Amino acid sequence: MASSRAREESFEAIRMHPTGERMPGELILASASPRRRELLSTLGLAFRCVPAEIDESMAAGEAPEALVCRLSLSKAEAIAREFPGATVIGADTIVVLDGEVLGKPRTPEEAARMLRRLRDRAHEVLTAIAVCRGDQTIQRLNRTQVWMRAYSEEEIAAYVASGDPLDKAGAYAIQHPGFRPVARWDGCYASIVGLPLADVAAALEEVGWKISTRVADACRNVTGVRCCQEDQAP
Repeated sequence: MASSRAREESFEAIRMHPTGERMPGELILASASPRRRELLSTLGLAFRCVPAEIDESMAAGEAPEALVCRLSLSKAEAIAREFPGATVIGADTIVVLDGEVLGKPRTPEEAARMLRRLRDRAHEVLTAIAVCRGDQTIQRLNRTQVWMRAYSEEEIAAYVASGDPLDKAGAYAIQHPGFRPVARWDGCYASIVGLPLADVAAALEEVGWKISTRVADACRNVTGVRCCQEDQAP
């Protein structure tokens, strides 16, 4: 296994709270995802990315909800063991169609098959987050209903050829500018991308972090769509 130093990826953000208060230790995102990194950066907190190396296999008979919660917690706990004084965020996202988990496709052919199964149908995206700080652990599960549009075989072929589906649960990215496979959704857009910001902010506050950023504004600014928290935010 590579050393933690070799696996670290620095990310520049605000190093102090805007009020001048010191933050409660170091913040680490246990992920290499550029999408999660971009989303987390909008909260105005200094953090770094240290990807967690865990077995993401699904256990026999494991429910989708149990799987996504277990993986997010395993990621956070793995990095928390390496950096005992840090606050660690773990996250995992899965796509569920007819009760079946669609993970990341291993080949272009598998990606095309997944996209055909999802086409013109509804499915569910589950994103779980876990925040570990010392002996505190906060977990949250976000559910979002997604309806795909009736994209063509030619569109599938072009999108698969781009290589974009191969590191995505369900073989798609909602934010892809060329493919745009989603017709509509009910729930959290940021969760579909990979990190429900309102859940993360709430969990961080529970373990002692102060979030001064208005989460609904931050989410809208980074995603370009209306935040699901818009009407609930003060």
